[in-house]
Amino acid sequence: MTTATAPSATDLFARALRYENRADPYPHYAQMLRHPVARMDDGSWLISGYQEIRQLLHDPRSSADRLDPQNKAPKAARSLLLQDPPLHDQLRRVVTQEFIPRIMGMRDHLGELVARLLDAHTGTGPGQLNIVADLAYPLPVTVICELLGVPREDEPLFGSLARRLTRGLDPVDTQSEEELRELDEARGELINYLEGLITQRRTSPGDDLLSGLMFHPDPDQVMDPIQLRVTLGLLLIAGHETTVNLIANGTLALLRNPDVLARLRTDPDLATPLVEEVLRYDPPVQMSGRSALADIDIAGTTIPKGSRIRLMLAAGNRDANRFADPDLFVPDRRDNAHLGFGGGIHYCIGATLARAEAQIALAAIARRLQSPRLVTDPPPYRENAILRGPEHLVVAFERLTPDGAPAA
Repeated sequence: MTTATAPSATDLFARALRYENRADPYPHYAQMLRHPVARMDDGSWLISGYQEIRQLLHDPRSSADRLDPQNKAPKAARSLLLQDPPLHDQLRRVVTQEFIPRIMGMRDHLGELVARLLDAHTGTGPGQLNIVADLAYPLPVTVICELLGVPREDEPLFGSLARRLTRGLDPVDTQSEEELRELDEARGELINYLEGLITQRRTSPGDDLLSGLMFHPDPDQVMDPIQLRVTLGLLLIAGHETTVNLIANGTLALLRNPDVLARLRTDPDLATPLVEEVLRYDPPVQMSGRSALADIDIAGTTIPKGSRIRLMLAAGNRDANRFADPDLFVPDRRDNAHLGFGGGIHYCIGATLARAEAQIALAAIARRLQSPRLVTDPPPYRENAILRGPEHLVVAFERLTPDGAPAA
């Protein structure tokens, strides 16, 4: 009798990226966790353990500059996600000062937007709702466009560019030549659009986030034109695409766990810990990357200086050494310090906004949809492996009640 050979870290990483495994990559993550720090055939390191990922997210020797040979942009022209201090800290401080005050007190407005989107489907009889196209997609794109000062009529264009650009976050070797060409075209379209928007604000500034970034009161903190454009592109994607997946993945978890759906329907406060569990159980961002600025000792192994590091955030969120029953969806899980928004100095700037959007949307779905059920399970998924979520999520229901009316 022959003994099956355990798959290597290289094989497991490749399997996690394959589209046929997009609906459920978690068995492959579970296998990764048997060796939480593993070297791959190309010399990069696959990190899947929770504690090891946390250590590297907080280690200053773990650089956000991923040593990507495909990235030809000068370091100063890269987004703050790919920057180290001191430039990272400078850019993040400016964005935080302008972004955070504008999202405080937005919950009522977010509730109005969610209600408006669902009201379009309110009726007396059975129907269907595509959670992605009808709610999870238009909600955050409307919000980020309002914050940036993008004209309402341009929202569809802005959203389309975001969807096309997120494919570029995946490893290059998973993309076809046609996809790479389309990515370059989308980047060019976004640059042209943003330059036009910036030109308009130079002569007609407003009270939006773009104007705030352009006319920061501290002249030493003002971004140069390239940094401004790159930062706007980052906010477009990070402020939109991750929230789409968070709402869609949360809806999927609710409909697969009808007892949790019933609890949320009668207890809307459950939405707060429930969203944290979605971020752990099925996070919108599955993995991230770093590179070693020096030799790093971790879990009895040394990652050599200059090595590329792949942080498997979604695997760390299912690490049994950190979370009890990690494969169970526990909506009120205690001590849920997940990796859904990363960690360290690169912790997601938009985490507060994304949480609020998801909490309000999921509570409304539970409250207003009578007898909801998935039409297709699993649903079709998007191509993206890093920003992972359903392409479509069609939910059938007996009735979509008016807001304020109890759902059955």
